[in-house]
Amino acid sequence: MAVIQAIDICKKFGDLEVLHNVNLDVEKGEVVGIIGPSGAGKSTFLRALNHLETITSGKIYVDGHLLDDRVNGINRTNLPKKKETEILLEMGMVFQRFNIFPHKTVLENVALAPQKVRKLSKPLAEERAKELIARVGLTDKLDVYPAKLSGGQLQRVAIARALAMEPKIMLFDEPTSALDPELVGEVLSVMRSLAESGMTMLIVTHEIAFAREVANKIIFMSGGEVLEHGAPRQLFENAQNEKTRAFLNAVL
Repeated sequence: MAVIQAIDICKKFGDLEVLHNVNLDVEKGEVVGIIGPSGAGKSTFLRALNHLETITSGKIYVDGHLLDDRVNGINRTNLPKKKETEILLEMGMVFQRFNIFPHKTVLENVALAPQKVRKLSKPLAEERAKELIARVGLTDKLDVYPAKLSGGQLQRVAIARALAMEPKIMLFDEPTSALDPELVGEVLSVMRSLAESGMTMLIVTHEIAFAREVANKIIFMSGGEVLEHGAPRQLFENAQNEKTRAFLNAVL
């Protein structure tokens, strides 16, 4: 069974339709790369899955639960708020910008949400945080404040912080786009390790080579629609849609 199922997702800002009948199934352990030109609706779609954007119409299932069933922006699920929150907590999200608390150390940033939201004790939250900080290669930065970190290090802290909530699914919204080129590799390395561990991941990215290497499925979006999808080799070597081919020719 799909852990995420999006059915006919539409999103309008006034008269502007930025998502039009987007459909996607994501299986457990699958890594989905979402590619396409700027303004294609990729980030809006990702944010809609996590309720950072409200869809205009369509259905979203997460882990078998109907999270959204919207018509004209009205959700018809009548899902209790507590249950909605539980479902949303199954999805961790990493943004283009790091959104790290500047007045807290690396350890404090990663350990905070599990204490506040999951109600873990401080010792347990910090023990878990240290494991995750080690996983992203920043053990020597536990007591360092964000101002002393590079962009790549900050993004790795952001990944550790998302993982601290023990999500079943990780959403990445162009996680390397704000980084200097020499820092991109360290973040992609962490993401590659997550993929190898079996984490279900959706990745909006302009790192085409990375998507080709790591993803099980590639989605090509343009103009708010999914124009083509398939296995990486199939899509990159034998794209059927003219817009997909033009995009790949421009970026490869």
